[in-house]
Amino acid sequence: MKDQNCAYCMNNELVDAFGIKICDLPSSQLYLFKEQSHRGRVIVAHKNHVSELVDLTDEERNAYFADVAHVAKALHKVFRPKKINYGAYGDTSCHLHFHLVPKYEEDEFEWGGIFAMNPNRKYLTMEEYNVLLDMIQKAL
Repeated sequence: MKDQNCAYCMNNELVDAFGIKICDLPSSQLYLFKEQSHRGRVIVAHKNHVSELVDLTDEERNAYFADVAHVAKALHKVFRPKKINYGAYGDTSCHLHFHLVPKYEEDEFEWGGIFAMNPNRKYLTMEEYNVLLDMIQKAL
């Protein structure tokens, strides 16, 4: 089931405003978050239009979290962050998705605190995005 007003369901200009699709995973879609204050920040969105974890069967939930863990391993391999923060919000977008936000102690931006949803401080050129996309895809 798809929601015509949902960025993740439609995978069109709605999602293009904030993300770049990296690939499909077994139970999710992976996007690079355009705002890169935290190098390597991505979004893992469930393939189905579900709002809550409790909307998934045990099997679906386990498959989704396997995707999240797989992506986290790739981010650790590529970017070597001190920590990855995981955020699942969706107050305005009722489609299950997790933000995976690498945190770097040496950067000190938001270190030790909750990450800003969109700090609007660092955007890249398409060439720079392509480098990140390639690095992540190879690590998956």
